[in-house]
Amino acid sequence: MVDPADLAAVQAQLGRPPRGVRAVAHRCPCGLPDVVETSPRLPDGSPFPTLFYLTCPRAASAIGTLESSGLMREMKARLAEDPELAAAYRAAHDDYVTRRDKAAEEDGLAPLPRDMQSAGGMPERVKCLHALVGHELAVPGANPFGREALDALPDWWADGPCVGPCAEERA
Repeated sequence: MVDPADLAAVQAQLGRPPRGVRAVAHRCPCGLPDVVETSPRLPDGSPFPTLFYLTCPRAASAIGTLESSGLMREMKARLAEDPELAAAYRAAHDDYVTRRDKAAEEDGLAPLPRDMQSAGGMPERVKCLHALVGHELAVPGANPFGREALDALPDWWADGPCVGPCAEERA
């Protein structure tokens, strides 16, 4: 059961009610959730392959800046040139799918098809740093590109919580 205060914070972060939240997968240093674990299927049964969903708008904005810098193109090029990196990225994909399948089993749901995407373009592309960072925050050490992107981010939490009374006072 997810704490109603955490769900309210996530709703404020997203600007809409969150769907399929199973747990808070990571907390920002400010104390609020910044990554939630979601069910592999939404309440209506439709597939939702993003197991770790980044919710913090400040982190998302900072990651968007990284994405627009061309970092993903550089990462994808390195993936083709570095077999060790490619193997680590494939291991990240395998970790993600294994955790997603376990979540489905725990929720009494059919797992998603094995050939369905995991997240962020894994294992062959680098498509969404938000998903890769979410994975790395939820499972430290699991995602090499998530770690690289996370290391390149500014301290998005430094000004305090992104939502709630403290955030509204700063606005």
